[in-house]
Parts: sequence; structure tokens; C-alpha cells
Amino acid sequence: MTGSIHEKAKIELRDVRKSFGAVNVIQGLDLTIEGGEFVVFVGPSGCGKSTLLRMIAGLEDVTSGDILIAGRDVTDLDPSRRGIAMVFQSYALYPHMNVRENLSFGLEMAKTPRDEIERQVQAAAQILKIEPLLDRRPGQLSGGQRQRVAIGRAIVRKPLAFLFDEPLSNLDAELRVSMRIEIARLHRELGNTMIYVTHDQTEAMTLSDRIVVLRDGVIEQVGTPREVYEDPNNLFVAGFIGSPRMNFVDAVYMAKNHIGVADAVMPIPQPLIGISEGENVKLGIRPEHLTVGDRRKDALRVKVDFSEYLGSTRYIYCYLPSGEMLTVEQRDGRYFSPGEEAWLSCEPECLRLFTADGRRLRPAALHVEATP
Repeated sequence: MTGSIHEKAKIELRDVRKSFGAVNVIQGLDLTIEGGEFVVFVGPSGCGKSTLLRMIAGLEDVTSGDILIAGRDVTDLDPSRRGIAMVFQSYALYPHMNVRENLSFGLEMAKTPRDEIERQVQAAAQILKIEPLLDRRPGQLSGGQRQRVAIGRAIVRKPLAFLFDEPLSNLDAELRVSMRIEIARLHRELGNTMIYVTHDQTEAMTLSDRIVVLRDGVIEQVGTPREVYEDPNNLFVAGFIGSPRMNFVDAVYMAKNHIGVADAVMPIPQPLIGISEGENVKLGIRPEHLTVGDRRKDALRVKVDFSEYLGSTRYIYCYLPSGEMLTVEQRDGRYFSPGEEAWLSCEPECLRLFTADGRRLRPAALHVEATP
């Protein structure tokens, strides 16, 4: 794929809104997806991610705002004229047709010459490694094979962009892993713009160039997987991205770059803006950043509830004296029995602090650098 094709496939949303009666589902979104980019929409059920995808596809009307694909306003165009191809959670294959016929059906309806149809079907089958399946019907295929055929049907249309709506939800865990790899490879080989909707964080983290985190029809954060994981904008993003989720405990902001947590006093790297001494804050710590160590004044005293052994990883679930639960991820270390006391520490750079209403508190030095 050439750079010019990538440029043509840019997708722009300008103040896009969607309402069902008095209910506002999408609330004035602005988003630019660069040509050739793989962007994942993720968020809890009901956040509007599938509705937004269907609006881009033309399957849902836009209440207000504009949608541009390859520089062309497609807001009021039929789906067939937008240059997109969509892959759904349900495979939507014709059961009475074999794989070859399913792949070629759309091209035949478009009056594509027979030799061109054959060429495109063979090319798609080769990319997806389904050549031996061309004469089988969908009922003779596994779930993963049927999803490959559904993707192949999209490929033969030569779209500017692929839209995926939770395409792996019907597959078992092992097949989801292999299909994730297939989709990533497909993007690398084709270079098309791809938008992918999922509730699965692993898919979002492993497939995307950028993640769009949605909640209640609003974009909470847009960034690379590393950015949204390591530098969340607010409490919602911090808690939603990551499995196991980030630990959150109540804390108090203290003088001289410290916070009070339960009966411990923990240092933070730099002073924070937007907070005063003595104010309550929420402390966030990823499970992998907590380590079990010796008793210290900056360590958290906890009582172990139970442990989960998962081979290379062990999760320890424990409680602070306040009753707040913490999850610790261990790659090695000794086994802890239920009821046993332990001391947890964390490097100051790994602490994330938020206001009571969920706003991220950032170091003053970073704020100064970011100010023009």
C-alpha cells in the first residue's frame, strides 16, 4: 500500500451527536483517525462505541455533526457509497452458499467481471489461508474459519477502511488469541484504516495504534495503549484499562511531597497542582507495582485474604486495616497463607493520584512544561 492510499482513508468526526428521543447517546464527539491507523473503541456496555461505529458505517443516522472519509463528507451517504467494509460479531454468511460463493456474492451484485472476481477471491483466500475451504459451506466450518470468511468478504470489496464490531466475541479463548494475531497481520499486510470495537481490553491493548476510551457517549481519553495504561487522564480510565484493575485507596495529601495512606506515609516524586495540604485524594497503584517487603513507615500493612496461583503469576488479595482491598501481582516470592500479615511497598514514580471526583492530579513540573 502506498502513502497516498493511506492519506485518502483518513476518517474525521466533527461534533458528531446521536440521540434517540430525549436520550443523548453520542455527545458531540471530535476525532481524527489517520489513514492506515488501527484505532480501537473501548468502554463499558452502553457507552456508545457500537453506535458510533454504525454511524461511521452509515447504519445509524447522525443527529448532528459531520463524518468525513478520505476528505469526503459522507454524513448522508448510503453505506455502499462510503468506501467501507464492516465485519460483525455474527458472521452473516449465506448458509446455502459455499465459501467461494460467499466471497464473490458482493462482487457479482456489482457486475464485476468474472476473471476479476476470481482473482480477488483467490487473493483474499490466500491472505487468510482459507484456500482449502473454498468449496465448503459455512455449516462445515469452525467459528474461526467462518470469521475468516467474513473478513475475506470484506477484503474483496477493496475498502478504504475496515470496521470491526466485536468480531471475536463468539469465539472461545484459544481461537480469540489466534484470530487476534490474524487481524494484526492483516492490518500489517493491507495497510487500510481499521476501526475496531471491543469490550475486551486485551484486544484493545494488543491490536491498536491508538485506543479511544468512551463513557456515556463521551471520549474520556485517546492515546496509545501505553499512554492510556501508564498515564490515564482520570479515575475512570485508570480503573477501566488494566486487568486486574488498578487498586484504589483513600489517602490524604500531606506537606513535603508525601501522602498518608492508612497507617503509612508514602513519598511522591513531586508536588502536585490543584490540591492543598490535608485534602482527601484517591491513590491508584497497579497490582504489578506492589512488592512484598519488610516493615517500614512507607509500607502498607495488610492482611492476606487469599491467593490465586496461575503458573507464572500469582495474585494475592489482601486488605488494609480500613477494609480496602488490594491486589498484588507476583512473578515469584513465597506463598502467603490466608490471615497472614504482610507489608507492601511501591516506587513513588508508580503512584497515580486523583481528586475525589476522579480528576487526575499531576506534578507541578509537568504542568509547567506543558504550558505554552
